[in-house]
Amino acid sequence: MGRATDDIEDLLRRHAPQVLGALVRRYGHFDPAEDSVQEALIAAAEQWPRDGIPDNPRGWLIRVASRRLTDRLRSDEARRRREETAAALTPADAFVAPPPGEGPAGAGPSGLGRAPSEDDTLTLLFLCCHPALSPAAQIALTLRAVGGLTTAEIARAHLVPEATMAQRISRAKRAVRGTQFRQPDARDRDQRLAAVLQVLYLIFNEGYTATAGPDLHRTDLAREAIRLTRAVRRLLPHEGRVTGLLALMVLTEARTPARTGPDGELVPLDEQDRALWDRTAVAEGTALAEEALAQGPAGDYQLQAAIAALHDEAERAEDTDWPQILALYDLLVRRSPDPAAALGRAVAVAMVEGPRAGLAEVDALAETAGTAGRSGTSGTAGQRNHRLDAVRAHLLERAGDMAAARTAYRAAADATLSEPEASYLRRRADRLDRPDG
Repeated sequence: MGRATDDIEDLLRRHAPQVLGALVRRYGHFDPAEDSVQEALIAAAEQWPRDGIPDNPRGWLIRVASRRLTDRLRSDEARRRREETAAALTPADAFVAPPPGEGPAGAGPSGLGRAPSEDDTLTLLFLCCHPALSPAAQIALTLRAVGGLTTAEIARAHLVPEATMAQRISRAKRAVRGTQFRQPDARDRDQRLAAVLQVLYLIFNEGYTATAGPDLHRTDLAREAIRLTRAVRRLLPHEGRVTGLLALMVLTEARTPARTGPDGELVPLDEQDRALWDRTAVAEGTALAEEALAQGPAGDYQLQAAIAALHDEAERAEDTDWPQILALYDLLVRRSPDPAAALGRAVAVAMVEGPRAGLAEVDALAETAGTAGRSGTSGTAGQRNHRLDAVRAHLLERAGDMAAARTAYRAAADATLSEPEASYLRRRADRLDRPDG
């Protein structure tokens, strides 16, 4: 019974954004459509374990959600005219829920203008990542509408009160109210797809290395980002950026079993027990990275995936092909001014040319970051300084300057809001205090 329940939950989770997209496309009412979908999901969760999964689960959900939505529209006097117009264009029996356990196979059109399609998932992602929304609002709305997470779950993931997250999501919905539900045209499709992928990447990063709080890894967020990226790839199988992003996520997530010790402490990449890495995921990610590079000019995600593959293919840390990684970082930083990529390149320089060469790169980045912070052009200078100080500390330790390394480790520990990272950095500093450190 437990396995069957898990299968149903997975099925409902997969279909939820398609059902919501179908209703929003047809009616344009985000909030009531979302409420109606939730009611349909609850009805399915109650009926399907008892009566069996219908032949057409998505169609079943759309019909039940549609009936609930039209009930809502009928009860609202201000929307009476819109509901009557929709009813006039819809077959009379379109909103009749099928008997429990029976699917609507063979029952004719869905009544939603055309058959529901997984394309609605992508269109819903485009809507959630509308340029009118801030990145924080895009992430919250994506997790709520497409990911199916509750407001409480999203609030816990971001360490904010539920009421605060509810307001953020409500404001996001108001901002996109009235927006035509359609995929963007060719002129802005690439830009909107880039926004979707960036949101998915941000969700994954927050899950893989939480920026704050007691946990290093938030499994639910990382896995949700991978699941949604897989869904986008099913819709755009020949888009190199999508394949590259999925490869990057899979290769990175493959290391998760070795990232923490018995007490949850952080274990850095070069000290991890690579026998614990998920080699099935490594093989999948490597194949995806190769496919992504063959799908067109190498973009940021493809290059990052190739770097991740080189790390994952090395059986020991000392076997890592750092010259090739440095060459890939050179390409990456020429394409993008991303500070994280520049910092990764600095590490690669240190591994190829020595710690002093790497320190020179880090110092140049610190100067750039300081200039940006003083000019008010960057809101993430603090986070960059934390990463910069951590890398600087590691390179100073390798160069033999233990006093300076201790200072940098402690500065990085004080700057991060992640408790596991802070604990790790303080341990490194304390170790250098010992004569045998």
